[in-house]
Amino acid sequence: MGKRCEPRTAAAVPVRVFGTDSHGRIFSETVTLVNLSQHGARLNGVKAQLKVDELVGITYGKNKVHFRVKWAGGLGTPAQGQVGLLNLHPERPFWNTSLPSRNVDTFKSTAGNERRKAVRVKCSVSVELHPAGQAALWGHASDLSQGGCFVEMAIPLQTGSKFEILLWLGANKLRLQGVAATSSPGFGMGVRFCNATPEDHEFLQEHILALV
Repeated sequence: MGKRCEPRTAAAVPVRVFGTDSHGRIFSETVTLVNLSQHGARLNGVKAQLKVDELVGITYGKNKVHFRVKWAGGLGTPAQGQVGLLNLHPERPFWNTSLPSRNVDTFKSTAGNERRKAVRVKCSVSVELHPAGQAALWGHASDLSQGGCFVEMAIPLQTGSKFEILLWLGANKLRLQGVAATSSPGFGMGVRFCNATPEDHEFLQEHILALV
């Protein structure tokens, strides 16, 4: 169970959601925005089956923002067709309505898979990827935890790909081994850090605490 970090504003607005479903198929649907906040949203009427941590795009009028799936109602449950989302770019204009200020409410999710093992923080960190036998790839991490990060890039590596990843954290460069845990063409990929030393974890923790 988890807590929302801010209250929601009720809505009943048609939006378009698009991306890749849990079967790897591209989809695009018109659904209903049920409620929203500065950093999140809930949709209803979603027919595509979505996985937690998958990336989707939402368009509203001429505006488009990328979201991460935090929970999805299961088939045959009262929450079927509902999806909870985290806004990856809350600084970008999107909703044409005023939103409540950040606060803590006591919402408890009915989805059991929305909690991560490691706390993630939003960031903008330059990264360099070195897959074996391939040229170096560049991107930037939009969130970070001791266990991994999300690297935004148009053409991500396939799920399961292994590589060396270099992260520029302040004035320092951290070199780790990584594997692509998720991959979403057009958005980026979730990276899981592998074989990090206690010193690496301590350095990551210091940087994450500085971002909180």
